[in-house]
Amino acid sequence: MPKRNPLSVFLRAGLRLAAPVAFVLAAVLLQPADAQQKYASRNIEVIVAFTAGGGVDVIGRAIAASLAEQLGQNVVVVNREGAAGTIGFGQLAQAAPDGHVLGFGPTTPIANAPHLVKGIRYSPGSFEYICQVFENIFTVAVGPNSKFKTAQELFDAARERQLVFGHAGLGSLPHLSVENLAEVLKLKVQHMPYRGDGAMLPVLIKGDMDFAAPAISSIRGNLGIRPLVVFADKRHPAYPDVPTAKELGVATPVPPGHNGLYAPKGLPVAVKDALDRACADAVKSESVLKVVGNLGQTIAYLDSGKFQSQTLADYKFKGQLIKRLGLATP
Repeated sequence: MPKRNPLSVFLRAGLRLAAPVAFVLAAVLLQPADAQQKYASRNIEVIVAFTAGGGVDVIGRAIAASLAEQLGQNVVVVNREGAAGTIGFGQLAQAAPDGHVLGFGPTTPIANAPHLVKGIRYSPGSFEYICQVFENIFTVAVGPNSKFKTAQELFDAARERQLVFGHAGLGSLPHLSVENLAEVLKLKVQHMPYRGDGAMLPVLIKGDMDFAAPAISSIRGNLGIRPLVVFADKRHPAYPDVPTAKELGVATPVPPGHNGLYAPKGLPVAVKDALDRACADAVKSESVLKVVGNLGQTIAYLDSGKFQSQTLADYKFKGQLIKRLGLATP
């Protein structure tokens, strides 16, 4: 019997032992990163690109609380307001696409702002659209001491002289909605931008402007402010006697504010799926429904694909409207 070389025996034994270990190690290494580490692995930050205390912020916090319960991690809301929402959405676009930084708010910084503001460092393709949560309905409203009792009285006056109205920022949905209405109905108006409804409504109540274009959620129970027109497809359940812009002759009104949950582009599939499920469940939770109802809003859920398609179509529509109104960035 030939004599064995001790070194070769040792090496062959080592290879036999190493093979299963190498196989297991290779299997782990070949798994995608999101399969190796369960989402979410640390606190999640939700950027709300508007001021604290507003309707968008309040609903965003309710959604964040539901996400925290479902995902088993703290979800912290951070307000990054300013520049019509573009500051917050700009930060979201630059965040790591791992699901630990999300955004909540309207699509206006995506669909409107790029047509209005130079130097924006993101586009509609910079985001993942997780889901739409609710539609923010805007209105033409007057103060408690206004002489205008109906929309027709307001329109008649605006054909005779220029009326001043307030809104939540240049190129915002309420601004575009009123400008579009004025163009169609041949009204004379002059806009005054404010940093949100909170800053604008005291001026309206005092009587220092003719009318304003606040969100329904901002005027619920607010010192006698009276809506005269709603910018929506149908009458609002909280104000069933108030006509829509379409009823008053505006065939293609500006759509309401579409608000939802976003993430930076490039989420791992497993993370996006987890967020899709969590958002779909959040809009059915009692806590979220209660908050939305208290603000005079209704859930208008859209899944990821429909939310993205709608936003891209809205981006195109807003670009055409902003150009036609002469508001586009030269």
